[in-house]
Amino acid sequence: MASMFRTAVLVDGILRKSAPRVLAAAVPSRNLNVQEHISYTLLNSADIPTPKFGVATSGAEARRIADGLKTDNIVLKAQVLAGGRGKGAFKNGLKGGVRLVYSSEEAEQISSKMINQVLVTKQTGAAGRMCNKVMVAERKFPRREFYFAVMMERAFNGPVLIASSQGGVNIEEVAIENPDAILYEPIDIVEGLKPEQARKIAEKVGLGNVADQISKTLINMYDLFIKKDATLIEINPYAEDAFDTSKYFALDAKFRFDDTAEFRQKELFELRDFSQEDPKEVAAAKFDLNYIALDGRIGCLVNGAGLAMATMDIIKLHGGDPANFLDVGGGATTEAIKEAFKIITADPKVHSILVNIFGGIMRCDVIAEGIIAATKELNLKTPIVVRLLGTKVEEAKKIIKDSKLRILPRDDLDEAANLAVYLADIVHLAREAKLDVNFEIPEYHHE
Repeated sequence: MASMFRTAVLVDGILRKSAPRVLAAAVPSRNLNVQEHISYTLLNSADIPTPKFGVATSGAEARRIADGLKTDNIVLKAQVLAGGRGKGAFKNGLKGGVRLVYSSEEAEQISSKMINQVLVTKQTGAAGRMCNKVMVAERKFPRREFYFAVMMERAFNGPVLIASSQGGVNIEEVAIENPDAILYEPIDIVEGLKPEQARKIAEKVGLGNVADQISKTLINMYDLFIKKDATLIEINPYAEDAFDTSKYFALDAKFRFDDTAEFRQKELFELRDFSQEDPKEVAAAKFDLNYIALDGRIGCLVNGAGLAMATMDIIKLHGGDPANFLDVGGGATTEAIKEAFKIITADPKVHSILVNIFGGIMRCDVIAEGIIAATKELNLKTPIVVRLLGTKVEEAKKIIKDSKLRILPRDDLDEAANLAVYLADIVHLAREAKLDVNFEIPEYHHE
């Protein structure tokens, strides 16, 4: 569920074969992502025009909104936090999470089949995502489409304005097939986006005839980016109206915000739709745990993002696949460790658990107590391999030894990872054969 901007290579100040949006990355980050109708509202507040719209939670409400739009060209958009909605399908058989309709009656009929239904797209996986709301908007007919985005980018040591004359399409593909079609304008975080910078970009994408208008929009976009502590504002497409070429609209937008700025953006964060997020990730956030679900069989509980990434790498090195990224941080309590185990073991794919803790601020004995409490409370049958090093490590080892539970301590990370992979394979084979997985762990020798 986290998106990152990944750089292929920086050449002459230009990002080559790069994409302003990558769909998923295993990083300890929970950046707030908001529904499209909220993005429209934020853009309007910054004097950036969008089509007229409303949000419906029932077919009858969709009909009332459609009547108010006073047009026979209407777009219905399922409000789910996933890409590929237009090509998606609802589990009730309705095709497409973005639909064109031509009357308020049809708006009611189609939206009724979308609301409270599960939409499956290329990003949601087979489980899909519940659609609780539908955005009902007037349809615009674009003559030309452009791409604009503002985002934080490490390669430029700060914010960058990204633009292209090839909007309305998959910008990642444009970046690979025609990287010169994407423009990058670094922004000084102190001085902000200057009018001459905005005008230069407007002219380069082919909007020189309305450069003043477009530059104002870009400056407003950047000001909104700063004001709301955003990490990404992406408008794709930004379109020229076919019937009035002096008018331009943001037809689709994606916003992402820095979670560490929640204390400054309380009203914004109250709009968070938890129904669109992985319940395990939501539960983890309540205990200040960084959790991201993955597809493997080996659950990971680690302190520190760097150690977590290294742990995942060594699991892969030994032929296994991590089932999650879970960083308990430096100040986790016994209760938080118990919660971490609940979250990890809630995933039925987890066949073994590898705990890898370097005790600095985080004490190893607290981790050990949390592991034991979780094992007893949850009656865990999943094999647990524990590698502890650092503060209070000897006390932790004694706690684990005295517990006489199914917990295997290892001092060497390489051996611990190899053992976790080995045990995951054993459990997997047992489950495939429909055998009782509550077996005695066989004698294991590190090769």
